[in-house]
Amino acid sequence: MAHESLMEELDRRREKARSMGGPAKLEKRRARGQLNAQERMDALVDPGSFVEIGLLGASGVFKEDEAKTPRDGKLVGFAKVDGRDIGVVINDFTVGGASTSATNSKKIGHIRRNATEKGFPFVHIGESTGARLPDAMGARGMGNLLGNDPTQFRRARESPWAAAALDTSFGSSAWMCCCSDFAVMKKGSIMAVSSPRLVSMAIGEAVDLEELGGWRVHAEYTGLIDRFVDTDEQAMQDIRRFLSYMPSHNLELPPAQDPAPDAAQDQRPLLDILPERRTQVYDMRKIIEIIADRDSVFELKPRFGRAAVTALARLGGKVLGIIANNPGVGGGALSAEACRKIIDFQVMCDSFNIPLLRLIDTPGFVVGKDAERKGAPGWIMNMMNATSFVTVPCITLIVRKAYGRAYVAMGGGRHNDELIAWPTAEVSFMDPSFATTIVHGLRPGQEGFEEALNHIRKADEVWDMATIFSLQNIIKPQETRDYLLRAFDVYRSRKGGGIGKHHLQNWPTSY
Repeated sequence: MAHESLMEELDRRREKARSMGGPAKLEKRRARGQLNAQERMDALVDPGSFVEIGLLGASGVFKEDEAKTPRDGKLVGFAKVDGRDIGVVINDFTVGGASTSATNSKKIGHIRRNATEKGFPFVHIGESTGARLPDAMGARGMGNLLGNDPTQFRRARESPWAAAALDTSFGSSAWMCCCSDFAVMKKGSIMAVSSPRLVSMAIGEAVDLEELGGWRVHAEYTGLIDRFVDTDEQAMQDIRRFLSYMPSHNLELPPAQDPAPDAAQDQRPLLDILPERRTQVYDMRKIIEIIADRDSVFELKPRFGRAAVTALARLGGKVLGIIANNPGVGGGALSAEACRKIIDFQVMCDSFNIPLLRLIDTPGFVVGKDAERKGAPGWIMNMMNATSFVTVPCITLIVRKAYGRAYVAMGGGRHNDELIAWPTAEVSFMDPSFATTIVHGLRPGQEGFEEALNHIRKADEVWDMATIFSLQNIIKPQETRDYLLRAFDVYRSRKGGGIGKHHLQNWPTSY
């Protein structure tokens, strides 16, 4: 009988914990169209794969809070996505606003630590109010809550991290997005350091939610979020898709797939997309879509640093990272934001053994007072530093313009395994029109300008680079996909299972 009584007590406690914040709060969420923590879990992981850890955890600071903090506001454990293990934390906003406490911090730490040590991805689904008050107040509160885990925000990119910012995402929900390799945000959500109420008190004026941390702020200005979606379900699907390109840890290759029968597309339209006039703009993303396996391109940070494109894709079923200039935005000139975006992407790909394809069509870097005030020289040097540390297989293709220092930062010269070009490529220190003015002292419209310009343009043609083997090959656009398939196979390392040296694994995730 004693055993039966204890088993019944366990069942009662389990049922209480799984009730979350109670029927009333759950119904309010349902009426607003919000998924609860369990529903988000169901949308994220493979059916029946979740094993919960810390189900009976509750607030441990004030005894009277135990009964009203089931799971201590965090649903955590281990599950599978597409048959592969992950560690997962999903905040339960119906319990104390999913505020951070000493107990749930230990729960999260257990999952994150084991995911890292055992070699599988960590996923954090955020919706939270920040640190729990009054638990965190005073010297005792701070001593109990903060700084007790020296590895809490330490990233060495041993395994991939992914995060979501949903609805109200303050404090830890924001921190985890900033620490992760991939972050998705639902439109209508707010991600910020602190709540508008606290910010308003601190600065003495009312704060607009959208201006504080709405999705457009992070899409266009901060670059802290990689993708933006309309629903919780779409956020979970984006995380699943991101993980499909990632290895479980940094000592294995990304998962290859058998390409679909129609993965290879007709390459002839590439000639139609690339304009014959060198000054005419176009959308590089259309070229990427044709070269890559059909429907495999997964673009990151599409509205941030838009003169650059960063995307995960597949080529012949194998994962590939793509970095490209986009002449459709500012002529493809690299801004400080575009440099940040490229650095971040290179760091992730090199850390997780993802080969890189770079497509160059840029007149150089954005210049001017605004660029200097944004620290453009520092970002340019950071980008070149990151480029020089990449150890995964890299192939750089000059599509059209490759001018000045941007040629090197984008992987020109020997910052790759092979440098190739289309016949449309032109390489020089600067735009030929500017060079004509500086070298010959002639301006457009003046006598002799066109003759001098044509002479300089002739020297910019890519044939001379091939002659001196500063360029390994010139290929036709329609030959590109087949050439890349063979080249990436050639340049994969047969040593150590193809694993890179991970020189960039400790690079900061957000800066």
